[in-house]
Amino acid sequence: MGAQHGDWNGNGKVLLVDDEETVRDVGTAMLHELGFSTITANDGDEALAIFKAIPDIAFVILDLTMPRMDGEQCFHELIGVKPDVKVIISSGFSEQDVSQRFVGKRLSGFIQKPYKLSVLKDVIKNAI
Repeated sequence: MGAQHGDWNGNGKVLLVDDEETVRDVGTAMLHELGFSTITANDGDEALAIFKAIPDIAFVILDLTMPRMDGEQCFHELIGVKPDVKVIISSGFSEQDVSQRFVGKRLSGFIQKPYKLSVLKDVIKNAI
């Protein structure tokens, strides 16, 4: 498995948060391909509950636009639980649009949807 991705392979638990089932399914498959185990949540409320219950999550991939609690609010809540949490924001918007909302807020990375495996790998390598 690691050979097709060069010499890098991930490990650990990832919390993948997105309100679209297809994004969760594709993201989970890609993360597994990169060596991670994945826990999914469909909104910020569910993500926060899971994050509080499972202490060894390596990082969070967090959709920006979701019902109930959006990604920006969830990001602040996650930092309140664990100040050094690593969060990668996922969005259909451009990185420039999104990064302006998170200036100075210790965002670990950004990935634009739809995900590409090579880009996801690079974003994760830089974030963790």
